[in-house]
Amino acid sequence: MTQGKINFGLTFLALLSFTVAFFTARIFTTINPDTVVVSGGVHFHHFWYGLAMVVIAGWMGIASDHPAWRRVYAVVFGFGGGLIGDEVGLLLTFGNYQSQLTYVFFIGLICFATLATLLARFRTDLKRDLLEIERGEATVQIGLVIACASALPFASGFLLVGSVLALAGIALAAVGVTVRGRHKTDSRTN
Repeated sequence: MTQGKINFGLTFLALLSFTVAFFTARIFTTINPDTVVVSGGVHFHHFWYGLAMVVIAGWMGIASDHPAWRRVYAVVFGFGGGLIGDEVGLLLTFGNYQSQLTYVFFIGLICFATLATLLARFRTDLKRDLLEIERGEATVQIGLVIACASALPFASGFLLVGSVLALAGIALAAVGVTVRGRHKTDSRTN
């Protein structure tokens, strides 16, 4: 990425991750409305997990200029934003809320319209930014999405499912790092 130029691939990854997290959280909380995690009298809403993801990914994105890691930060940032976005009603009212269908469709319409606009307007840039990703890097990103998805079962009290997802995601990301390291070693020897 050159200075001053927008990386549409990062924008696309962040928005796609936001969309996946938002609708996954919406579906889960609609199916399981009474599932809550309470510890010490504090109700842990999934916006706390999302806030942690956004803060960490944002900070790391500021501190790092490595292109492969920036894609990872974009995915984690978008996923965290989706978890926060799902609970925007709670954040605005500081009380109990029931998401209304129009709210879900409104967020969905914005997400899909923006994704479609990015795809239509910046197809060439997106191909360059996303399709040229090495296999190891793609494996790392998929692993991180799975690990980030573990926040939903953790936030809902399903510790075993959350632990399995987190460990599977971390393991897959580690495999991706190994594959990426081998690819770099092979390209240096050739």
